[in-house]
Amino acid sequence: RFVTSKEQFHAYLRDRGQEEEKEAEQEKEEVGIGQGEPPAKRVKTEGAGRDEESGEDAGAEEKEPVERKRARGQNKSRPCMKPNHYEQNRLCPSVTQGCADKCFFGPRCRFLHDVGEYMALKPPDLGHRCVLFETFGKCTYGVTCRFAQAHLGDGFQNIINTELAKQWEGKALVRNSLSKELQHQLRKRKFSFKRAEEFLRALAKPRGDGRKGGKATGCSAEEQEVSNCTRPQEGHGDDPACPVLPGQGEDPKADGLQSPSPTGDEEAPSIHTVGPVTDEDVIKLRPCEKRKLEIQGKLYLAPLTTCGNLPFRRICKRLGADVTCGEMAVCTNLLQGQASEWALLKRHHTEDVFGVQLEGAFPDTMTKCAELLNQTIEVDFVDVNVGCPIDLVYKKGGGCALMTRSNKFEQIVRGMHSVLDVPLTVKIRTGVQEKMNVAHKLIPRLREWGAAMVTLHGRSREQRYTRSADWDYIAECAQVASPMPLFGNGDILSYEDANRAMQMGVSGIMIARQVPGGALIKPWLFTEIKEQRHWDISSSERFELLRDFTNYGLEHWGSDTQGVEKTRKFLLEWLSFLCRYIPVGLLEFLPQKINERPPYYMGRDYLETLMASQNVDDWIRISELLLGPVPPRFTFLPKHKANSYR
Repeated sequence: RFVTSKEQFHAYLRDRGQEEEKEAEQEKEEVGIGQGEPPAKRVKTEGAGRDEESGEDAGAEEKEPVERKRARGQNKSRPCMKPNHYEQNRLCPSVTQGCADKCFFGPRCRFLHDVGEYMALKPPDLGHRCVLFETFGKCTYGVTCRFAQAHLGDGFQNIINTELAKQWEGKALVRNSLSKELQHQLRKRKFSFKRAEEFLRALAKPRGDGRKGGKATGCSAEEQEVSNCTRPQEGHGDDPACPVLPGQGEDPKADGLQSPSPTGDEEAPSIHTVGPVTDEDVIKLRPCEKRKLEIQGKLYLAPLTTCGNLPFRRICKRLGADVTCGEMAVCTNLLQGQASEWALLKRHHTEDVFGVQLEGAFPDTMTKCAELLNQTIEVDFVDVNVGCPIDLVYKKGGGCALMTRSNKFEQIVRGMHSVLDVPLTVKIRTGVQEKMNVAHKLIPRLREWGAAMVTLHGRSREQRYTRSADWDYIAECAQVASPMPLFGNGDILSYEDANRAMQMGVSGIMIARQVPGGALIKPWLFTEIKEQRHWDISSSERFELLRDFTNYGLEHWGSDTQGVEKTRKFLLEWLSFLCRYIPVGLLEFLPQKINERPPYYMGRDYLETLMASQNVDDWIRISELLLGPVPPRFTFLPKHKANSYR
């Protein structure tokens, strides 16, 4: 009884939207607010010659083209949506921090220094409650906060709740930030990659046959672990059957007791040390002494590009996720000290088991990046992305392409394993081509190279997110991987699917972006799996989750104009997935299956119908209910088309 047509669906939302606008205008007139409405916004949902499913036009009378190009991958030609209107009349950060007389640029500063002038030009506040002030007792954004009326006193002074602020004093809520000193070292190339360079020197060392040694360096990880645990004197080169290389063994000479002698044309600089020799100078962690990754049977939230940000991970953590992982970070950008890339590594204090995922194509950059993170951030594991299917990564030799470059793949895993003190995990697909599975051949070798765990997505690169995941093949790979744990990924849409997956012999399951289910469309899936039930979540409960996300976003990105618009951007990206959820109470049968395209339907109330819309205008309307009106000439086009219907 809920099924309707496309025309009736959009007509209902349009009529109800007009009614709500009229009611809002009447309420403003009664209260006596004389503010005018913001300028009409124009939302570009489709470019010329494009037809995306996630941004279809609201016009009911517009006809669809006869031949439609399949929407997959990314909207590569979408317009630049970085808001820059707030840069014109922006208050200088030195004024916000209370040190206006110490502005580095002085009279050349292009920002405002007069608070009164700024307040006269500042757009109206978006609400009466500031989440930062209510949570921490102090809003660090002061007069620039878009909810400043909640904590501004006479003379635009920032009010502080002393008792509440003391409770949070000295507590690090977010870790793994990029310091200015570290950024300077990376940009000037002054950071020391001692262990990585030792491994790379051994990699380039000629072998007995005249070629460079790179394919097989030293013993396997299992042999090293057995020998290092049973023989405490390992590492002094006594055993000729298992030679110890500078990047893998415990040769004290390679760790700074004396300068290594140059080989060939390579000139190795001498290392000068001061003070007594400590254990850290001569002894390296043996494999059996490395921290273990004990996550068998736990629910693992996959690293999700764009949408798997820190506020979203907090939502999933609260709903039952056990293990979280940051978004995919490109190793070359991290080595260059890019702040935007380092932001992907940030960890909230509620994430008790947290890892980061790296993407790269060459052993030198990946090994150096692993050593960099090992020294500078706090993580429980590091994951290598060998499953990314997008062309931008694949054509450079990263992602899925590493499955066909076994030599480089081995060098990357061995190198990262040699410099990390935390477990190294690898995420792969079944293969590159649709009917040519190669994962079962790689998994035993990954165990030998030093991987502590493998996650297998049951689709190939050509399949992307279409077709069903091959769980029979995942079960076969789980047997091959034993005793190394293997997590399965693909088509986990309900607790029944999770139960069937665990019966396949995998050590755990990873919840990712599966359409029309998964973490992005159904983040409460973690709760359903743990409580073994179908949750018919109401529209008001889903709206409260969106409200919590915006509050977490304002905490993370800021409550000034820039932070509000960044929170809005990621909220809209999430809504482009969330709109595909079909309430359990409307389904004819349970559970929902993948690749079933839902018809247009009317929800049980207006809010549920609004959340089911795949029109960008309606997503923006939801964001305005939480973050106030959008800026003039605001446009949005989702980054991911994520079309998984076949």
